[in-house]
Amino acid sequence: MARYRVFGHGACRNCTTEDRNQLKLFKEIAEDSNVHAVLLDVNSPGGTTTGGEALYDAIRMVAGKKPVVAVFGTVAASAAYIVGLASDHIVARGNSITGSVGVIFQWAEIHELLGKLGVKMNEVKSGPLKAAPSIFQPADEQSLRVTEDMVLDSQKWFLGLVAERRKVDPASIPGLLDGRIYSGRQALGHKLIDLIGGETEAVKWLEANRGIKSGLKIIERKPKSDPAFGLLGRALLGLIGFGKSDFTNLTAIRSLDDRLKGLSLDGLLSVWHPSKK
Repeated sequence: MARYRVFGHGACRNCTTEDRNQLKLFKEIAEDSNVHAVLLDVNSPGGTTTGGEALYDAIRMVAGKKPVVAVFGTVAASAAYIVGLASDHIVARGNSITGSVGVIFQWAEIHELLGKLGVKMNEVKSGPLKAAPSIFQPADEQSLRVTEDMVLDSQKWFLGLVAERRKVDPASIPGLLDGRIYSGRQALGHKLIDLIGGETEAVKWLEANRGIKSGLKIIERKPKSDPAFGLLGRALLGLIGFGKSDFTNLTAIRSLDDRLKGLSLDGLLSVWHPSKK
């Protein structure tokens, strides 16, 4: 059995783009005959939509060869919920924060500030929609319309995952189309998760429904370190259930938290954080 953890530590610095080393490790897990099942411990407000898509595909590839269960922690929202959608079964605490099915594209407008500083931006571009919207000028109706179309297209994809993986009509779930969040109990009532509990309940489900033997050992390991580390923040991966005596001891390897502090996010985001208003 394998355990993969996604952690978060506040704001958007715990959200990064796709990590090639991380995806490579999922491929290795899928091909490792010693790994019998996978537990995804998810605790993150989200990340880039593209990163979520890449991780979704990697997890579904693993799930094609061995069962995968997601275990939600304090927060598993937006792109982190995509991680859950990729699993075969979702377990969450009653007070886990989940949902926030949606996509956002944000930018600042600093043209007024530049004007006060006596700075004027000039540009020559190949077309009116090139590099639009821009932080250096007010967004016009055409660029806003194109950006909205892109966001709605990604949202359609996200909602399609919910409908396909959870076997529900997203429009029938109060607030889902609006991007609201749910407690674990609320999510269970709307069939967005399968079970209230934690890792113990996830393992019991695997044993009862997927024939996984009880008492399997846990071995944790991580992808090779990289300055652009992780998809949804700090990542910790473990392997559970090796049948060989060489793997009888539990080994924990922690990820590189400090590498995340300087990372920024570009592109479409699927991320949730409480309003500061």
